Amino acid sequence: MRLSALVSGSAEVIGSEASLVEAAERMVEQSVDALAVVSGRNVVGLFTQHDLTSAVADGADTDEESVADWMTEAPDTFPPDMAVDEAVAWLMETGYRHLPVMGDGELLGIVGIRDLMWALAQD
Repeated sequence: MRLSALVSGSAEVIGSEASLVEAAERMVEQSVDALAVVSGRNVVGLFTQHDLTSAVADGADTDEESVADWMTEAPDTFPPDMAVDEAVAWLMETGYRHLPVMGDGELLGIVGIRDLMWALAQD
């Protein structure tokens, strides 16, 4: 199975200037645990529940501090034709939990570790 089978063709996005509260609200509204941070059509970061938890634990002002202050900048991106087992190996090696999938210069979606575990269970 390839990553393309796990993306819907869209991903939840947010601007880097958005507050932590706005990001949390978007995650809850969309039932996602990661947001692609975009500037125009470019993915400039990835903001996850882990980032939000770290910010709160560090005492961040969630109304004033922005996603840019806590996101992973310039995340690695992955092609839709990457095999699921390769993606899992990369996650295990790096400790990350989300893979932004890009095709033809566009964000196709974000594949999370749960998605990958589901895919492996199907094989």
